[in-house]
Amino acid sequence: MVSKAKKQPKRLAKVLVRPAPRHKNRALLQLGHLTFPAAIGRNGRTVLKREGDGKTPITSMPLLHGFYRGDRLAIQTSLPMHRIRKDMLWCDAPTDPNYNRLVTTPFTPSHEEMQRQDGLYDVCLVMDWNVTSRRRYRGSAIFMHMIRPGFEPTAGCVALHPRDMRRILPHLRRGRRVTVL
Repeated sequence: MVSKAKKQPKRLAKVLVRPAPRHKNRALLQLGHLTFPAAIGRNGRTVLKREGDGKTPITSMPLLHGFYRGDRLAIQTSLPMHRIRKDMLWCDAPTDPNYNRLVTTPFTPSHEEMQRQDGLYDVCLVMDWNVTSRRRYRGSAIFMHMIRPGFEPTAGCVALHPRDMRRILPHLRRGRRVTVL
């Protein structure tokens, strides 16, 4: 009698964010055999992330969902995505009950606008840093988003060139881990 081995599900490559040589605010994002330059926090990386420190947390964060500017581009991904509206904001006020959450206008505590004119959030992926289990002052709005010209550093996010973001989006899904080393 011949036994049939169960077919193993195809294992997806990890998303790794490794520091780039000679630049504390640059990184290399690796997805399987693909490698892309990226920008990270202006003050580098840290294991002790704090609100406003300008550092990218060294950890493994599952992707939760994302946002996109439907008026600027079409995207293809299995990750749950929400079209950005003008009234969408992200609360970054540590003392507010909505800290590190999506909120809508009108909203007076400190926040970021999701519909940015500079294109940074044309694609904005929410990584689970201090989202599902929030703690005040532990950092907010740690996203994967588009890069500024010249690979300018971020406030703690991971940023990619739009061309590279389009290449990785089809490989992403909810729960996929992004590991910052």
